[in-house]
Amino acid sequence: MAMSDLSILAALKVKMKWHEGRQRILSENVANADTPRFQARDLKTPTFRELVEPSRGTRLRPLRTDVAHLDNEPGAAADWQLLPQDAAVVLEEEMLKMSENQMDYQLVTTLYSRSLGLLRAAVSRRG
Repeated sequence: MAMSDLSILAALKVKMKWHEGRQRILSENVANADTPRFQARDLKTPTFRELVEPSRGTRLRPLRTDVAHLDNEPGAAADWQLLPQDAAVVLEEEMLKMSENQMDYQLVTTLYSRSLGLLRAAVSRRG
């Protein structure tokens, strides 16, 4: 069993993918702020069950055989539920969401790397 197969590490990977997708959606909101009738969107926050569900990401997906094909990797924004917002884009709110999302992503990546470090120390012979 590889270390990356552990459920906690798999859940952290899914959370990182969610943050990447959310950052993409929020940046689209900022980019389209001046577009008439454009409404802001956001991603639904995954529940704990969705993060640790073992079947997540095991669906059959089309093979990407050319760089011109659409990207459909597990954890891409297409895998998450988009939530339309009621109003037009408010740049200040979107920028706050983006910075919050960035801090959360950094927290998850720190947890992931520290968890890997602890596991490596536990299985090393020097320890």
